[in-house]
Amino acid sequence: MRPAPGSPRREVYRVDWLPGTDVLRGTCHCGAEHTAHDPVEMWEWMLSHPEGHLPRGVRR
Repeated sequence: MRPAPGSPRREVYRVDWLPGTDVLRGTCHCGAEHTAHDPVEMWEWMLSHPEGHLPRGVRR
């Protein structure tokens, strides 16, 4: 679903817990993914956009 023209753009961040582990997997609104054990580390990574972010399919 796309936002209505003129409405503010929403950025969606998702953090999933990987069952059977103590690992969190974060997905940024740009499609980049990151794993971490520490929730603070995860949010720091997400909010540091674009530093450290590479959208899916992009290689350095």
